[in-house]
Amino acid sequence: MRAMRFFNTAGPMKPAIHYCIPPLERLDAERVLSLIRQQKYFVLHAPRQTGKTSVLLALQDELNASGQYRSVYVNVEAGQAAREDVGAAMQAILGELALAAEFVLDDLFVRNVRRDVLEESGPHGALRYMLSRWAAASPKPLVLLIDEIDALVGDTLVSVLRQLRAGYAHRPSRFPQSVILCGIRDVRDYRIHASAEKAVITGGSAFNIKAESLRLDDFSAAETQALLGQHTEETGQAWTGAAREDIWRLTQGQPWLVNALAYRACEANRDRERAIDVEAIREVREQLILRRETHLDQLTDKLQEERVRRVVEPLLSGNSDPDVIPPDDLQYVQDLGLVRTDGSLRIANPIYQEAIPRDLTWTTQVSLPHDPAWYIEDGGLKVNKLLAAFQAFFREHSERWVQRFQYQEAGPQLLLQAFLQRIVNSGGRIEREYGLGRMRTDLLIVWPLAAAQEHPGAISRAAAVRKTVIECKLLYGSLTRTTREGLEQTRAYMDRCAAEAGHLVIFDRSEGRTWDEKIFQRTETAGGPPVTVWGM
Repeated sequence: MRAMRFFNTAGPMKPAIHYCIPPLERLDAERVLSLIRQQKYFVLHAPRQTGKTSVLLALQDELNASGQYRSVYVNVEAGQAAREDVGAAMQAILGELALAAEFVLDDLFVRNVRRDVLEESGPHGALRYMLSRWAAASPKPLVLLIDEIDALVGDTLVSVLRQLRAGYAHRPSRFPQSVILCGIRDVRDYRIHASAEKAVITGGSAFNIKAESLRLDDFSAAETQALLGQHTEETGQAWTGAAREDIWRLTQGQPWLVNALAYRACEANRDRERAIDVEAIREVREQLILRRETHLDQLTDKLQEERVRRVVEPLLSGNSDPDVIPPDDLQYVQDLGLVRTDGSLRIANPIYQEAIPRDLTWTTQVSLPHDPAWYIEDGGLKVNKLLAAFQAFFREHSERWVQRFQYQEAGPQLLLQAFLQRIVNSGGRIEREYGLGRMRTDLLIVWPLAAAQEHPGAISRAAAVRKTVIECKLLYGSLTRTTREGLEQTRAYMDRCAAEAGHLVIFDRSEGRTWDEKIFQRTETAGGPPVTVWGM
């Protein structure tokens, strides 16, 4: 009896046990095969956990099944531990190549000669010499698929790239016909700190034989729905339309996120006769963020890098000037998968958009001395009381607390979000919208009504929550103009979210003004539903 398949969140796809989009369908396979026929060396890159390894393994099998080539996939990450010890790294890399050749092709050539090659050629020639001898002995052209190439460091990476370049002219009879380098970034973007040469070497100069760079994209909307549909076909368990839409909205097709949401939702809802609804998806989304799953943890760890900060901070603060972002930094952060540039610069998907500020403010959240119970009465969240407390806290402590943040330009907004998150964690959720040129941060607090908590199922889920909008703006120019613009934006967001209440928070960071001048609270009713304006 065939075991039921499941959504994969770790390692390469195995179609026998995983729901999956056929890997080669995600790539322009005809273009790849054409480049291989033309004896080209090229690059495949994509963010982490996008499916690169699955694509390479599928391509290896396809090439070997064709009978025209002998293809081997090799992961060179083992060489990372050696750092810039090229000798130790080369031993690890040739060891991995020997295993791959034996397991995939039943070929012992690399295993039998690798020690001799290292002794004869030294670490800076061993890979080239090995590939030359192996290609000459091979009955068919070799195609080498090298994964995790950008895991290598400094002199080791330079040596590997240069040895591949040095053998390029002798293909296909005495060097692999085609080599694919796979990693997170395009090789042209490498800035390699080579200690031996006491210089920074660009990947483009060390590997100037690259014919093309291919990027593996996220799932399309259709692919996302097709993946979810496989579960329904095999188990009979349906997804509501809203759940399907929410998975796409939250992930924008990022493959690991799609699989992680779907896997956890299925595990939490084992009654296959019961459809998985949107509330289930939102619950598992929160679990992924709170647990800091490995994928999210690896991604948010990059926030500590200065070049990432220079891109993400203007998005968090709403800075309207795109020229503040260096192009090389933007390319790097885009390659990491943190941002998108299709139409406008923005965080790649709503889950990352939620995870980033929460990660940046985590230590602040747990350090704040405010008890959530102070702001919850009869099961309801008292947002006015909460914002009044924050206003007093901000006046007294903002200078010291904002300085804690590495992202100080967005410090006031981050401090407010940390304050809110600590309180709202006890029963509700916060949704965020922010981005370059918005000049504001939109926060939506969703809190369950007391009646819904006491009598679940008695009222619809849509009517079981209270929604409150909090719009954050930095004061630019006059207070009158900032307030007018902020009220329009707050009311528009309230209308879009069907929120019952709205608040506009204006942070005044101008010098020379006293706190008595900055601090105020008033309710604006002209021009639309009432909005409480808070000056800080």
